[in-house]
Amino acid sequence: MSGVVKIDIIESVEELKTLLAAQTTAFGKERVQALYLLKTKQVETVQHLAAILGRNRVTVQRWLRSYRSGGLCQLLSQHKSQGRPMVRSAEAIASLKEELKDPEGFSSYKEVQLWFKTVLGVEANYHVVHRLVRDKLNAKLKSSRPRSSEQNSEELNDFKKNYQTIYSQ
Repeated sequence: MSGVVKIDIIESVEELKTLLAAQTTAFGKERVQALYLLKTKQVETVQHLAAILGRNRVTVQRWLRSYRSGGLCQLLSQHKSQGRPMVRSAEAIASLKEELKDPEGFSSYKEVQLWFKTVLGVEANYHVVHRLVRDKLNAKLKSSRPRSSEQNSEELNDFKKNYQTIYSQ
């Protein structure tokens, strides 16, 4: 029969059942479940197993190939993808933190982006700069509140002096 799985699963049904219960991540759970379903003969083909697990047939075949070559240990090992290297170094983040503490500070994320380019020589995306400053460093940019051109500075100072006495009553 075409598509019948030809794999020798070394672990017993009881071992697979306890291993399945011990899994804490979906990553391990679905792989052990695939072995369990094959061992208990609830499925016969890779296509049927893939349909039950909600995965692509090729993905399930890749799991089984991994199990054949290295056993349960290789099947459950997770490889972290390398991804793109970080644009910024620890020194760059430290110097940005110091720069953000300055009372003058930055008035926009474009300024931070320009600072990265001129001082550190690093091209950084606006989105990356925004996420770094707001989310990672929990900092806010220094921007003054708008003031009316008609505002009288003497009246403002009087208000600041008398504010406590007016509203404390």
